Amino acid sequence: QVQLVESGGGSAQPGGSLSLSCEVSGARFSGYAVAWYRQIPGKEREWVAIIVANGGTTAYPDSTKGRFTISRDAQKNVVYLQMNSLKPEDTAAYYCNAPPGYGRGFVPVTGALWPWGQGTQVTVSS
Repeated sequence: QVQLVESGGGSAQPGGSLSLSCEVSGARFSGYAVAWYRQIPGKEREWVAIIVANGGTTAYPDSTKGRFTISRDAQKNVVYLQMNSLKPEDTAAYYCNAPPGYGRGFVPVTGALWPWGQGTQVTVSS
């Protein structure tokens, strides 16, 4: 059974930074693309970063490009999300998971291969 444990969330001021971690257990981590997602209550989950299985390619939607950086440590089975220049609209619960695949521009397709973790809350306010 795959388990995902997200951590590192908290409160930050606009312009600040936070670093999230996602520990993956029960899966051959290196064989999957992994994405970070976020969700606001009442809205659909949206992706904010993806890193492909070889770790060499990353992609971001326009909303996070240039501010967020995804990385992975295959030996530790951990995926990271460095968030800089935070904005109030980044406030959400953040999750990681492996998408079933990705399309053009490495946009993850809908769905997730693993059970969702509990997420970690990020709140950006002054």
